[in-house]
Amino acid sequence: MTTRKARDEIESLRSAIDHHNYRYHVLDDPEIADAEYDALFDRLLALEREHPELVTPESPTQRVGSAPKSEFGAVIHQLPMLSLDKCTTVEEVDAWDARCRTRLGTDGPLEYCCEPKIDGIAVSLVYERGALTLGATRGDGTKGEDITANVRTVAAIPLKLRGVGVPSTLEVRGEIYLPVEEFRAFNAAAVERGEKPMVNPRNGAAGSLRQLDPRITAARPLSFFCYSVGRVEGVFRPTTQTDVLDTLKGWGLRVNPLRESTHGAAGCYAYAQKILAQRAELAYEIDGVVFKVNDLALQERLGTITRRPRWAMAYKFPAEEATTRVLGVEFQVGRTGAVTPVAKLEPVFVGGVTVSNATLHNMDEIVRLGLMIGDTVMIRRAGDVIPQVMSVVETKRPADAQPIVAPTRCPVCGSDIFRADDEAVARCTGGLDCPAQRKEAIRHFASRLAMDIEGLGDKLVDQLVERGLIEHVADIYTLDVERVAALERMGDKSAENLIAAIDRSRATTLPRFIYALGIREVGEATALNLARHFGDLEPLMHATVEQLVEVPDVGPVVAEQIHRFFQQRHNRDVIERLTGPSIHVHWPAMPRAVALPLAGQTWVLTGTLERMPRDEAKARLQALGAKVAGSVSAKTTIVVAGVSAGSKLERATELGIAVIDEEEFMKRLAELA
Repeated sequence: MTTRKARDEIESLRSAIDHHNYRYHVLDDPEIADAEYDALFDRLLALEREHPELVTPESPTQRVGSAPKSEFGAVIHQLPMLSLDKCTTVEEVDAWDARCRTRLGTDGPLEYCCEPKIDGIAVSLVYERGALTLGATRGDGTKGEDITANVRTVAAIPLKLRGVGVPSTLEVRGEIYLPVEEFRAFNAAAVERGEKPMVNPRNGAAGSLRQLDPRITAARPLSFFCYSVGRVEGVFRPTTQTDVLDTLKGWGLRVNPLRESTHGAAGCYAYAQKILAQRAELAYEIDGVVFKVNDLALQERLGTITRRPRWAMAYKFPAEEATTRVLGVEFQVGRTGAVTPVAKLEPVFVGGVTVSNATLHNMDEIVRLGLMIGDTVMIRRAGDVIPQVMSVVETKRPADAQPIVAPTRCPVCGSDIFRADDEAVARCTGGLDCPAQRKEAIRHFASRLAMDIEGLGDKLVDQLVERGLIEHVADIYTLDVERVAALERMGDKSAENLIAAIDRSRATTLPRFIYALGIREVGEATALNLARHFGDLEPLMHATVEQLVEVPDVGPVVAEQIHRFFQQRHNRDVIERLTGPSIHVHWPAMPRAVALPLAGQTWVLTGTLERMPRDEAKARLQALGAKVAGSVSAKTTIVVAGVSAGSKLERATELGIAVIDEEEFMKRLAELA
């Protein structure tokens, strides 16, 4: 490359880096991911190494960060806060280790101190006679911002050091960060309040420390790890980096518990891989690990270059964030009918893999993000977590960006899509026939509390669907011994038993059949109330929403779910097949609820019943008109206490609710039979 071309590219890179420094450090509103920023910086560094005559004092490579905010006082670091060289491969680790050994003139393996590289904000803390007197950001490495008032609000940072031997002046350097769970909780609360959430934990930590009102910082759950010392006045004579960290810990400062010492490049790389395997489970975000020559005297001999120590190296993990463009949005249907928008992306390498899709959760999330097709977005992939769109870079929105419109019909089966007022998730209403919900519908239909088809378990359902033997629940009744026996882990006897169980299920009860249909929000108790109220399936299928809300425990939302389910032609076709002459699922006449002796009562079962299974006891009570609840409240009529009854019995006693034992329960059932 000619000098002129290099100068032009260098000027372009410097301008871009300065812009992104401003967006990230001052506005707390980044436009690109950290990995993309690093790529710009590394390219500039490489060009300046090739053309040292073009290096200027104003170049970003001569600084570690951006200029401090004008609202904060300036702090001059008497010892510069250094940045670290970076590497990403085992070969680069080997090369760095070899350079260290060559400069030191040794063939033997060097001892290294290793620790996770926290993804937070570097700070300097000054303690005078053991008391915290100053907190500052790293800034450009020479001059930072005075954030003492904010630092004092971080509970993990001691205001006064403990123990003996603390130097008269001690500068501690470390990283303030936002723990992952606290970040998620803060964002959830912010969204609920209608406020803008944080982009990521690092951005959140930066914004929290740059609040002019320390009370705002105090409300943010920040934490801290220290990793080195700067200026020291007084007696302080550690010989290794490990000694430094152990001493700081003894004085009450937080150091990372995952730090280790190891030998040679192989030991460093093995440590990096071990920490990488734990990355997704850590309580804080990391973007790599740091290796330091452990012996402080050897560090001194190795020295620094361009504000970077030769004795330390940052091994960077695959980036978990990246920016890319949204090409479109598809709506996918899950096994329970949930309709989820998925962003189709320009492929981008993030989190160690190439990503072309990212979840958008629901339409509320799309509205919250302000997302449009064509937008540039920040995406995140941590570990094996499904990639997510974190934010929109609105400054890069194209003129032809298109709004995202939610479908009104299922993209798989064409049924209506319904979203309850109190739910964020929209759902397909074609449950019995929708191919996306096929396996789940069949499993539920055959379950013990529904049609009770013994032997039709999850793995067998998988085989039947995947081999095309069942398309929907009515096809269960077309199976024969020969086809079932040919399946994996099935034989003639098992097949015969299954077909017999299927045949037995044709004779059921109306509540079981209604429950087996898998209508959203319709559990056993609601199915029983529907059966009692309408007496048969036909009037239930033709009921209006107004008629449905007259049923006990059926509110407007559930009524709408039921009505929409029966309005779908797919569902009615399957029901007609099930109840028609070829399959003939049938049930006895249903008594009306008004004639039942326990109508209007609420019973609770607790402890172990020795003479009757809990499900049977529940069914007997429901058949007599009672509602069987899972918890005790002031509305509870009677509590049946079996063996080892616990908190529910205590609650009933507190509320003065009638309690009977199993013997009395059996006696009452006999009297009401």
